[in-house]
Amino acid sequence: MLAANYTRTGPAAEVLSVGEMATPVAGPGEVLVRVHASGINPADVKRRGGWRGMGMDHPRVIPHTDGAGEIVAVGEGVDPSRVGERVWMWNAQGGYGEAGRAFGTAAEFIAIASYQAVKLADSLTYADGANLGVPAMTAYRAVFADGAVGGQTIFVNGAAGAVGHFAVQMAVVGGARVIGTVSNPEAAAHVMDAGAFATIDRKKEDVGSRILELTGGQGVDRIVEVDFGANLELDAAVLKRNGTVASYSSSSNPSPVLPYYAFASKGANLRFIQGFLIPEAQRLAGEKMIAELADAGKLKVAIGSIFPLRDIAKAHERVERGGLGNVVVLIGGQS
Repeated sequence: MLAANYTRTGPAAEVLSVGEMATPVAGPGEVLVRVHASGINPADVKRRGGWRGMGMDHPRVIPHTDGAGEIVAVGEGVDPSRVGERVWMWNAQGGYGEAGRAFGTAAEFIAIASYQAVKLADSLTYADGANLGVPAMTAYRAVFADGAVGGQTIFVNGAAGAVGHFAVQMAVVGGARVIGTVSNPEAAAHVMDAGAFATIDRKKEDVGSRILELTGGQGVDRIVEVDFGANLELDAAVLKRNGTVASYSSSSNPSPVLPYYAFASKGANLRFIQGFLIPEAQRLAGEKMIAELADAGKLKVAIGSIFPLRDIAKAHERVERGGLGNVVVLIGGQS
């Protein structure tokens, strides 16, 4: 099979290559998936780049945690009727701080645990499905980790991003009023189209003042936070008493100094979201919600760029540059 791989960490153009590798075989409890689309998450780029000293846990790595494709064979103990099923995959490599699997979804085939291959809704393309494992499930956990959100006001910081865009949609469906930050008019339109009540241009407006204005000085019940270290003071200022900050990243400052009393004076709840470690019950509930929203035509998957497998280095560079929409690598020509 053709697969992208690297044997050392470093810049995408220097370490990523595409070549022939042995096709895997589905073992007990596994399915063999013909991959049609492989999604790229910031975690994949960080792992390949050696972010914060990350090394090689395996001699050779096929990148990417998320993907979508068709089951073509099953291993012992798996229902043969799954052959031919369209699926999306999650956690194909494992999370931070663990060796995980060597071989992810940036290949023509992957053998993966049957429960990690989830039926893909008929209304979604393979390219859509390649963006559900980390972005959509992280969003679900960030919004619903503490229960229903009907009647709440939720502030999504970074609402036009991969996780943020899904979080807006899910919170709105859950009955919440959503306010999101953006950085340009195109992003604002993108977030409003997802159902937000209002957007705030973080480059041109005082975000804290604007949130308090929009909420009549009351603040917000829940914050879905894209960069905890960068936004500590803002979050503390706009959070209601006994509100919750659900943060899924702190890339700009991995070791933030916490203003304890700013949060403690409000009885704040701080929840750290790790998309690779979603409890099983909530993972299954998230998978169910994704399917229901897709079937109802209420799930919008924002795809910004699509690259062929041979251009995977350019795809990684696109993720590093940033931009609206998810980045997908097509494998085998089907989207």
